[in-house]
Amino acid sequence: MKRVFVIALVLLCTISLLGFAGGQQEAVEGEEAQEEAKVYTFKYAHTQSGEHPRSESMEYFKEQLEKLSDGRIEVELFFGGTMGNEAEVVDMVKTGNIQGMRGGSWQKANPKYFIYALPFMFEDPYQAGRAMDSEIGDQINAGALDNGLYVPACGVAGGARQITNNVRPIKSIEDLKGLKIRTPPIGVIVRSFKAFGANPQEVPYTETYMALKTGVVDGQENPFSNIYDMKFFEPQKYLSVVNWEVHPDPLFVNPGWYKNLPDDLKSIFDLVSKDAMRNSNNIWLGSESDFLRKMEDQIAVNTVPKENLKGFIEAGQEVYQYYVDEGFFTWDEINQVRQAAGLAPLN
Repeated sequence: MKRVFVIALVLLCTISLLGFAGGQQEAVEGEEAQEEAKVYTFKYAHTQSGEHPRSESMEYFKEQLEKLSDGRIEVELFFGGTMGNEAEVVDMVKTGNIQGMRGGSWQKANPKYFIYALPFMFEDPYQAGRAMDSEIGDQINAGALDNGLYVPACGVAGGARQITNNVRPIKSIEDLKGLKIRTPPIGVIVRSFKAFGANPQEVPYTETYMALKTGVVDGQENPFSNIYDMKFFEPQKYLSVVNWEVHPDPLFVNPGWYKNLPDDLKSIFDLVSKDAMRNSNNIWLGSESDFLRKMEDQIAVNTVPKENLKGFIEAGQEVYQYYVDEGFFTWDEINQVRQAAGLAPLN
């Protein structure tokens, strides 16, 4: 009798354990199903208009990310500064009010981004793109986490930057002396224009048109695409082709939002981000000459002679040395970036 009781007890325990294990398995499968069914919203903003190349590339990003994630990530795009100016939008990404942005204020992500914007660092923006899409570029992107931003990829913010003004065409560095030039609130640009002899004025991007129109500043600097998109050429007389610098264009992402993605969606997000930034480079850089042609009959255009660029290049060396001396980066890092771009070392 006792033996029968023991066998029955063992059978009962076994059945209970099997039932418990089955319940656990069902719970795990249920959680996995819920995770796969969950939709993650990625709200993105920048200050350029919906017709701008940056906007076109983000439409591509939205299309690819929603497609490859099978709709598990939905992308909402806000263009034209509807969420605020660039500095405000960066802060919104950090706090998680929105999940992503591209634009200025990249120095808030990692001061090492200054390395791309050193005066005459590259001969053309395609070289900059190669450097940003390299191992040293990935290392610079990773440093943004220290400042509360995740950067899965970085591209080039348009073509090389040019100068417009209302006083005189810029044919040599002497022509910049004393001119009030609007610059974004980015140290490397402000220091560069001081080195060039100009009087830099920090004005938010969305307020630049009125500053030019009212004479608060004499001129500004931007790639052709931005000059055309924001109609900066309208209140200006002269557009001087200097090709003095390029800007990085990191995709800023809220780290907490990214961390909460399932691993498979993280991989998809990173893959699409890199693809979209390469696509952005192709769209943006390929369109720069078109934007110049659209403005040529509305503003006087001149190109700084190559021999006259030497004055700018020589004056800009103090900017390089400042950032090395202050510990932002080393000459070795500068030359790693140049090597990734296919250029010879500087020092």
